[in-house]
Amino acid sequence: MTIWGRVRRALIGAPKDLKAPGALHKLSLIALLAWVGLGADGLSSSAYGPDEAFRQLGEHRGMAVFIALAMVVTVLVISYGYSRIIEQFPSGGGGYLVASKILGGPVGVVSGSALLVDYVLTIAISIAAGADAIFSFLPLGWRNWALPTAVAGIVLLVVMNLRGVKESVTTIAPVFGVFIITHAVLLLVALGGHATEVPAVTREVSANIGQTVAALGVFGTLRLFLHAYSLGGGTYTGIEAVSNGVGIMREPRVETAKKTMVLMAASLAVTAAGLMLCYLLWDARPEAGKTMNAVLLERVAGSWSLAGIDVGWAFVIVALVSEGALLFVAAQAGFVDGPRVMANMAVDSWLPNRFSALSERLTMRNGIMLMGAAALAVLIYTRGDVSKLVVMYSINVFLTFTLSNVSMTVFWVRRRRSEPKWLRRLPAHVVAATLCLVILLVTVTEKFLEGGWLTLLITAALIGFCFAVKRHYRRVARAIRKLDTALPDPNGSLALAPTSTERGERRRPDPRKPVAVLFVGAYGGLGRRALLTLTRMFPGHFQGVIFVSVAVADSDVFKGAAELPALEERTRRSLEQYERFAESLGLACASEYAVGTEVTLEAEKLATRVAGQYPQAMAVAGQIVFEKDSAWNRLLHNETAFLIQRRLQHNGVPMVVLPVQVDLNGRPGDRTSTAPRTSPSTPDAKVRAP
Repeated sequence: MTIWGRVRRALIGAPKDLKAPGALHKLSLIALLAWVGLGADGLSSSAYGPDEAFRQLGEHRGMAVFIALAMVVTVLVISYGYSRIIEQFPSGGGGYLVASKILGGPVGVVSGSALLVDYVLTIAISIAAGADAIFSFLPLGWRNWALPTAVAGIVLLVVMNLRGVKESVTTIAPVFGVFIITHAVLLLVALGGHATEVPAVTREVSANIGQTVAALGVFGTLRLFLHAYSLGGGTYTGIEAVSNGVGIMREPRVETAKKTMVLMAASLAVTAAGLMLCYLLWDARPEAGKTMNAVLLERVAGSWSLAGIDVGWAFVIVALVSEGALLFVAAQAGFVDGPRVMANMAVDSWLPNRFSALSERLTMRNGIMLMGAAALAVLIYTRGDVSKLVVMYSINVFLTFTLSNVSMTVFWVRRRRSEPKWLRRLPAHVVAATLCLVILLVTVTEKFLEGGWLTLLITAALIGFCFAVKRHYRRVARAIRKLDTALPDPNGSLALAPTSTERGERRRPDPRKPVAVLFVGAYGGLGRRALLTLTRMFPGHFQGVIFVSVAVADSDVFKGAAELPALEERTRRSLEQYERFAESLGLACASEYAVGTEVTLEAEKLATRVAGQYPQAMAVAGQIVFEKDSAWNRLLHNETAFLIQRRLQHNGVPMVVLPVQVDLNGRPGDRTSTAPRTSPSTPDAKVRAP
């Protein structure tokens, strides 16, 4: 192993066995761990959501009571709506899948694109707010180190997630526990200490509200409430994470996800509303270089002592460090759910197919790397300014919330005749959609020039990119269908007759003679064309052909225990059809396959093993070549054949790469075409049902 290989193994860990018993079970999360990995996103927003809302009230602090009440109602309504989504869409996918299935693919892309930008911002804002919390009790001169600390935090989380979701969640669980304990103590002491002063506080709040109405009028008071309520929308931004991450839950997934949602909603509602009330009760006011929670902690616990020992500041520091650390933990939701949304969109060909691939550690490596790089870019661009990030963050969150609840409203209306409980389910989604739409519109209106325009521009650009990708893959799919109809298929005429295998007559290649080891994928025109091209290029040379296939277990396959055997069965059926085709050409034939996540690695092992059985074997694969080579085509397709060729030649196995020229314009004289992910002559193709 090279030095880089040893470093990579030390950081990321050894490969995982895809076929190990209970592989998926060992990677899944129980409700408590899911609460840590996904619920931390929602709970950590209590560090900046209530803070932002309270700051907007200014001297009209009495309105904090109504904001706190509105926070509780909003959290419970949105959480209830997403619990219903989990029931109806148990495979996960959240807002993207819901909008796609109910309102159609284009609407789903809007929701999915908003979610992806949201998760990038989840990482950026959580890390930035965490750095703010930690540096709140340090000297102001140290603030220059906040941004480098945030950058280091993102890099660390990327490495942890490349090792695996469960490993990363288990590592950060103690941080979550310390936050829960310290903030539970804070709320109990802060609220309990004023329990006897409820009448006096009530009078003060009532007087303050009266002054607000007198100064601003009824309409002005309502506008202030909506303004503060909407800009505190960051409080609710992590609620959808559970519905997007159902795929990593322990069976029974739906029940585990619903328990996680209850834990997350209850903890968020109590913490966020409790902090708003505590700001009011303890007369906490904004201070330069400090978060509102830091100010509150100093007021509540700063003077605590035990046996003459000053323990108050120690508690404040531990609480703020745990808060900052939890915000770092909350970024985990972006790394858990962001790549999953990306994978779902890639499976539907809205994003490059490579984003649905799994690594040797069974993580969505490409998605994790992209999410980390994008979050770093946003963090550096905003210089870690939480107020800017909150605005950018909230807009996309509530766009997805609104589309999800509108989708569920349409869903229940459509099922009103077949579902007796539809009328009981409908109101929650109508209320949630209304609340989310109000927050979205107010946030966009109030903060459009303060960063709102940027997140809308980025989201629109991503949506445009997705439509361009989809258009390309559709053109490719049409081309492969035309090719399939152009070539005769002997399997059609042989389908009703017993196969030669069933008659025990199939002629296997002679190990002493030259044979071709042909990489294929799903049965189709490209695989047949590759074999015909091979026989024309080397007339009479090859006395047999070994069809080899690498069945890729990506995010679409690796969802349950039954999926891997189903993939293997589809692979065997596809290879059987290729063998029938070879028989019709008078060739001796056989087939081999492997299942894995790293295509080049599995292909190397497979071809090397076959070459050991057939000393005169030569590996053959097709490589898609477009008439106009461009960065766009290289992004959406790959050069796996050449990567395999280099590996095999290093092992002493000869290999020929046949260029498969593609003209997507469909002009007369096209020699061939191909399709995304299922290209039979491309060795990294994922085998599908014939």
